[in-house]
Amino acid sequence: MTVASNLVKKGISFVQQLEQRRPTPAQLQRRALLGLLRRAERTAFGRHYGFERLSNAANLEVAFQAQVPMHDYNRMFDNWWRRTLAGEADVSWRGAVKYFALSSGTSEAASKYIPITADMQKSMRQAAFRMFSCLPKYNLPPSFYTKEWLMIGGSASLQDLGHCYAGDLSGINASKPPVWIRSYYRPGTRIARIPDWDERTEAIAKMAPSWDVSVLTGLPSWVQLTLERIIEYHGLNHIHELWPNLRVFVSGGIAFGPYRKSFEELLAHPLIYMDSYLASEGFVAFQSRPETSAMRLQLNNGIFFEFVPFNEDNFDEEGRLRPSARALTLDEVEEGQDYALLMSTCAGAWRYLIGDTIRFADKARSEILITGRTKHFLSICGEHLSVDNMNQAIGRTEDLLNVKINEFTVSGVKADTHFAHRWYIGCEPKANPDTLSKVLDEQLMAVNDDYAAERSAMLRPPQAHVIDTRLFYEWQRHHGKMNGQSKFPRVMKGEQLAEWETFVKSKK
Repeated sequence: MTVASNLVKKGISFVQQLEQRRPTPAQLQRRALLGLLRRAERTAFGRHYGFERLSNAANLEVAFQAQVPMHDYNRMFDNWWRRTLAGEADVSWRGAVKYFALSSGTSEAASKYIPITADMQKSMRQAAFRMFSCLPKYNLPPSFYTKEWLMIGGSASLQDLGHCYAGDLSGINASKPPVWIRSYYRPGTRIARIPDWDERTEAIAKMAPSWDVSVLTGLPSWVQLTLERIIEYHGLNHIHELWPNLRVFVSGGIAFGPYRKSFEELLAHPLIYMDSYLASEGFVAFQSRPETSAMRLQLNNGIFFEFVPFNEDNFDEEGRLRPSARALTLDEVEEGQDYALLMSTCAGAWRYLIGDTIRFADKARSEILITGRTKHFLSICGEHLSVDNMNQAIGRTEDLLNVKINEFTVSGVKADTHFAHRWYIGCEPKANPDTLSKVLDEQLMAVNDDYAAERSAMLRPPQAHVIDTRLFYEWQRHHGKMNGQSKFPRVMKGEQLAEWETFVKSKK
């Protein structure tokens, strides 16, 4: 074992010892909330909502929920973050903000400016190291810890706004990697700063033989495209010909399931897969043990979580919060129920709806699964179809038809006096649309009882359009989202759907 490897192992052991002394989840969250309130009490937001008084409340969580309203992006930006972006200090978090993550998610056209404070950067680094400290549970050899990590993300070339910088979150993080990983980080800041995706990928492919990569991280779609280019560039059969020590893929951003089949065709053997949940608003959770794909919430890292039951009482048909919506604390949640996630953070987000829905797989361990987006579900006649349902059905369809389906999107449409779901599916090899529709319909009924009930009432069979997978990436290129971080929307509605359908027709 090398000296460096030994030091890394000792550092991981120390973190694990600290983790074993953890207070209860509720205690951790109460401390997190109290810390946030105290550190923000002299900000404009803190003075407006009386944080100094809240800190002394007998029941902190109840007082906080009664005093501070829930915020979506527009409310938070228009009332507070607009001032922060203009350079004003101490608005919703202490000090001035140097970085803003540009995020349009998958449902919005215009970019959102999410503040990334120094405290949030520290929080993200801590969560990343905690995730790294879980690797010994996977029985990896000591030499693994001194190999290189290839991180595929957005460009580290940031927009200079004068008093601050804006860009992809992965680019912000790549511009200054944590000290503990800096010597192992690839492709390195020089390549990471290349703004053009294709040029950056070519540089990675060219340099790939000089690296000994043991870990890949990034969104599955972009990592797969990168590996495909490296394999093509060097005339390989699979990536392990170049990187025999590649053992781990840290996936995040979107569900890995739809990509797994085609991804593993690029390997000599499957990898260890670890899910992570790093949003622009904070490092929410990560997979901490090999026995599950669920991820452990980061309860003591500058984030206070609340959970809004994702149902018709709390959300309208467009996935917007109703004025009467009520949020639950960690103590009040139940396993198996879908919740929209609210976060209050050390970046100055307060009771902020980030747009994701989650489900507790193990409440005692505070482990969650991402089930979709508040605006990415279909319920045009009561079928309540989530992205998680779609991913499950697509995976089963892949297996039954022996095809690969990396990308898809779906919408609700009128079908005479009834309704239907119109699917656009990137399928290799291309399956017969009628056969695909039939099998997909059966699998959707198997994973969702409401869908099955509506299929015997108002919902017609799926309208399946089988298209070239490359169209999904051409669409992202067309919209300036060929960047290593953007996600293709799984559900399309309104103007976005009309534009997509026009685009697909133009490519026929």
